[in-house]
Amino acid sequence: MGGGGQQTESSEPAKGDGVGPDGGGGGRGGSAVYTWEEVQRHCHRGDQWLVIDRKVYNITQWAKRHPGGIRVISHFAGEDATEAFVAFHPDPHFVRKFLKPLLIGELATTEPSQDHGKNAALVQDFQALRDRVESEGLLRARPLFFSLYLGHILLLEALALGLLWVWGTSWSVTLLCSLMLATSQAQAGWLQHDYGHLSVCKKSSWNHKLHKFVIGHLKGASANWWNHRHFQHHAKPNIFRKDPDINSLHVFVLGDKQPVEYGVKKLKYMPYHYQHQYFFLIGPPLIVPVFFNIQIFRTMFSQRDWVDLAWSMSFYLRFFCCYYPFFGFFGSVALISFVRFLESHWFVWVTQMSHLPMEMDHERHQDWLTMQLSATCNIEQSTFNDWFSGHLNFQIEHQ
Repeated sequence: MGGGGQQTESSEPAKGDGVGPDGGGGGRGGSAVYTWEEVQRHCHRGDQWLVIDRKVYNITQWAKRHPGGIRVISHFAGEDATEAFVAFHPDPHFVRKFLKPLLIGELATTEPSQDHGKNAALVQDFQALRDRVESEGLLRARPLFFSLYLGHILLLEALALGLLWVWGTSWSVTLLCSLMLATSQAQAGWLQHDYGHLSVCKKSSWNHKLHKFVIGHLKGASANWWNHRHFQHHAKPNIFRKDPDINSLHVFVLGDKQPVEYGVKKLKYMPYHYQHQYFFLIGPPLIVPVFFNIQIFRTMFSQRDWVDLAWSMSFYLRFFCCYYPFFGFFGSVALISFVRFLESHWFVWVTQMSHLPMEMDHERHQDWLTMQLSATCNIEQSTFNDWFSGHLNFQIEHQ
């Protein structure tokens, strides 16, 4: 199986042994040994290796079939991905069977377990902390809490529609209906986030099903689009060209270093000295109703993701069936656009307040804990903040 079968013993295995010109050979059943310098050379799109628990894997071809998307796994090409592997896979033993055919060797005994001079003691301490938190059951979800959370979202949807049935479509009632719908949409966004992280149900399959229901039927978006985008953010937070959440498409310059780089290169896509003013016209109002919606539908059609498209269409079908009798077609379009406009402000302020004030830089190859802490901050805890942010005010713990 390409180097993933029974490993054979060798008294003096040569470094780099068994790897063909295309970087795809298994070599001696994965018994070859490598230095970090050799692994780090394989960090290009057509040639990708990574290390998990000192085992070296050639993921060049597998990356295209990676369930989490090609980009998130490619971000770790040429690096140690052990901590990311543990963080992203609730059942690592199940996933390891897919790694076996990709095994090409291991690190030489003279090589450290961490690359790029990472603090080994800090990595070990964080792993011990993670193990303790898990053993004490602090990461165990409470089904009743999430059932009530889903219930209050459905209740808001029902109350918004009930307002129109009872009191008609006056401006004041329509505005109140819009606020309730925007609240339900924002809260559904936080709930789908938890299902998307596979952190609610014990079985991943149930998390996936409920994720598609909440993000698809309750919000009209795509589960796969969200997964491929959001996992990159968690893998490399606040790292330019790797975290899509700070890819501003040249509309804004972020952090301390990007403005300097744009100034040195004389890049003037926008009048950046006024971005503190036009941010309020372009950022919060348009992220969800324009930018995300374009991305979502472009992704579903380009990837031929007909399952997610069907879930998304079920939302719009339900929405128009409910509101067409009150507002007609164009009125219903105006209503959902206004709801998205309100939701977008909510989404932007909650999601960015924990990351934009923190460090932003190009890849620095930090250990997992240091990388997450340097890019993340918490927001003051209160009952309202917990609800308003979907508990993402505990962003450090979440990351």
